Amino acid sequence: MDFTFSEEHNMLRDMVRKFTTNEIKPLAAKIDKEHKVPRELINKAAELGLLGIPFPEKYGGAGMGEIGYCVMLEELSRGCASTSVTIGAHISLCSTAIYLDGTEEQKQKYLIPLAQGKMLGAFGLTEPQAGSDAAAIETSAVRDGDYFVINGSKIWITNGDIADVIVLFTVTDKTLRAHGGVTAFIVETKTKGFSVGKIEDKMGIRGSSTAELIFQDMRVPKENVLGQFGAGFVTAMKTLDIARLSLAAGCIGASKELLNLSMDFAKKRKQFGKPIAEFQAVQWMLSEM
Repeated sequence: MDFTFSEEHNMLRDMVRKFTTNEIKPLAAKIDKEHKVPRELINKAAELGLLGIPFPEKYGGAGMGEIGYCVMLEELSRGCASTSVTIGAHISLCSTAIYLDGTEEQKQKYLIPLAQGKMLGAFGLTEPQAGSDAAAIETSAVRDGDYFVINGSKIWITNGDIADVIVLFTVTDKTLRAHGGVTAFIVETKTKGFSVGKIEDKMGIRGSSTAELIFQDMRVPKENVLGQFGAGFVTAMKTLDIARLSLAAGCIGASKELLNLSMDFAKKRKQFGKPIAEFQAVQWMLSEM
C-alpha cells in the first residue's frame, strides 16, 4: 500500500483544515458544554462530501480510500475531537460495515444516503457483559416468518441516540456464537420497539453521544441481514480493523494541535523576564510531547 500523500490528498487536507478553522473550532467549547454536535454542522460536512470520503463515487463517496479518510479525520480532530468521533463512528463503523458486506440493494438503500449525510449511522455491538469479549453478546434475533424479532440492549454506543440507521449484532444461535451464531442486521431507529436508554455523562469528548440502546420485540425484515447469516462476528472484526485506523488518525490530529497550542503558549508566557520556552525544563516537556 502506498502511503504517499497525493496532490489530491493535500488539497483535501487544505479544504478540511479551512472547514475546521472556520466552522468547527468556534463551536468546540459549546459542543463540549452542551454534550451535542449540532446536526447542522454534520450537514455542512456532508455538503463538502466529507461523510463519503473513503467510498467509491458510485455509492455517493469521493473515492479517496483510507488514506484520504485518515487525512480528513486528522484535520477534524485538530478542531474538535467530539465532532471527529461523531463523524468517524458514522463512517468507520456503520457505513463501512455496509460497504464491506452489504448487498447491492442494501448499498443503494443505505450506504448512498449515509455517504451523502442524509442518514446518520451507529454500530451496535457492545453490551454490559460483552466488551472486549464481543462474542458474549446476548441480544437475540429470532426468525418469525419474513422477519426477525430482536430483543436485548446495547451500551456505550457512539451516535446511538442520534442515528437513523444502526448496524446491529445479535445472537441467532447461542450454541455457536462467534463460530456461526452471531448475525448482523441493518436496523432503522424509527422501527417500533427501539428506544434509547441512559446517555453517558463522560469526562472527555463530551459532545460525542454515548448511549444505551434498547430493543423490545423489534421486527426487522429478513432482507436486512447484513452479510452471511451467522457470520456477523466476521463482519464486526473486519469493520473494527478499519475503525482502528480512523481512531489513530484522530489521535494524531488532536496531539498535533495540543503540541502547537503548548508551543504558542510557551513562547508568549513570560516568567523571570523571558518566555518560558527558553527554560530547559519546559523545552524537555515540549520535546517529549
